[in-house]
Amino acid sequence: MGLSGRERRILAEIEQGLERDDPELARRVAAINRIESEGIDYPQAYGDRLRVWALTHVWIIFGVAAAVILLLLLAVLTT
Repeated sequence: MGLSGRERRILAEIEQGLERDDPELARRVAAINRIESEGIDYPQAYGDRLRVWALTHVWIIFGVAAAVILLLLLAVLTT
């Protein structure tokens, strides 16, 4: 669930105030945010690759099954 534009502006104002008041704490918060955002991006990318891989293999299996059925039907009709 993403933040609305208003929520992002409020968060940006809070972060700017924090940077002015306590730069060391602001650096630590920024480091935590970077770690969390990297943790979110990786599984999503992995999930997308996994979904494409699975979909490709499902279509290959359907294609092979259709070819086998057609060959069996051809074998039955020619005998």
